[in-house]
Amino acid sequence: CFGLQLGLVSCGRGRRVTAVIFGLVWGRSAVGLAKQIAVGRHEAKDYVETSFARDPGVKCYMDTTRAHAADQGFVETLFGRRLYLPEINSSNGMRRQAAERTAINAPMQGTAADIIKKAMVAVDHWMTESAVEGAMIMQVHDELVFEVAEDSLDLLVTSVNGLMSGAVELDVPLI
Repeated sequence: CFGLQLGLVSCGRGRRVTAVIFGLVWGRSAVGLAKQIAVGRHEAKDYVETSFARDPGVKCYMDTTRAHAADQGFVETLFGRRLYLPEINSSNGMRRQAAERTAINAPMQGTAADIIKKAMVAVDHWMTESAVEGAMIMQVHDELVFEVAEDSLDLLVTSVNGLMSGAVELDVPLI
């Protein structure tokens, strides 16, 4: 990222890149990003501009999503679940910007939540019908945690990977 080969990226640089990417998604300003990654405002601004230049689709998504939210008053996940944003057209700049950040992030986070829910239902159904000795005990973001008998482990891993990858059909592979 940022012109370096993957093997040359240090842990510190990797954390910085991650902060920039998430900062973009959350609509963080160059000033806020500079504080978070302990660089000057101009360097942070360069990171943001470089990111948008390398992937103009991100900027387009953000602008389009903000405009849609302002026009409609809500955003949706890929599966149609809506989040209403009553402050999206607020005259108070801080409230409006917070709603805009939420508008940009909510479709992604909400879609991820929708996908993991669909995967959990499929996995639960499979576990109920199969001979696997075990239980799904927890969900953490996009991961499922299981307690399973050792002799069922290989079957569970193979089956759950397939069920999670096939939970929904997207334009890109869900791995």
